Amino acid sequence: MEQTENQGGQSGQTDSSRRTFLKQSSALAALAMTPPAALTAVDNGLDERVAAAFERPTFQQMPLQVTINGKVQQLSIEPRVTLLDLLREQLHLTGTKKGCDHGQCGACTVHLDGQRVNACLTLALTTEGSEVTTIEGLADGDRLHPMQEAFIKHDGFQCGYCTPGQIMSAVACIREGHADNPDQIREYMSGNICRCGAYANIVEAIMDVKEGGKKV
Repeated sequence: MEQTENQGGQSGQTDSSRRTFLKQSSALAALAMTPPAALTAVDNGLDERVAAAFERPTFQQMPLQVTINGKVQQLSIEPRVTLLDLLREQLHLTGTKKGCDHGQCGACTVHLDGQRVNACLTLALTTEGSEVTTIEGLADGDRLHPMQEAFIKHDGFQCGYCTPGQIMSAVACIREGHADNPDQIREYMSGNICRCGAYANIVEAIMDVKEGGKKV
């Protein structure tokens, strides 16, 4: 599960997300030099909402409606704000951690319309109309999610900093059908780094949930 094994699986998705994010953020940085929204959208592969930001002379606030942990949020944000910073700084959902801020450690993993994404590589404006689930949204009130219970049972954490991202990826790993055996789990969890080295326990936790047939 070490980063040196980061190939296929989530790593391919992460590489693609990183390229998309770099395109979008670089395009936004060039706002003043390339004002025509339509041309910018074509050149950089941006959606209409992000492209519309190029028509504004400065980083003005733009409206955003997104459902986060089952609650519809009506927000006002700058186009350059990432989903990670929106969650942490504006909504105070600090369970999602800021690690490398480059999509390499997985600490900021959340679910976007059921798919795991790195929140640091996702522009918040692109989540318009989507559903986002963070670690705070997994539990059912005071009842922990089966994966959270499994991480506690198998001691799948030490310092705990990477744990929210690990759990979010672990849930997605099972939903994606990539948890049939320990080797497959290691491959598809390779985008999440645990600096404390609790990898073996994390694999055991995921296998426990998968083999127990618990709904994730």
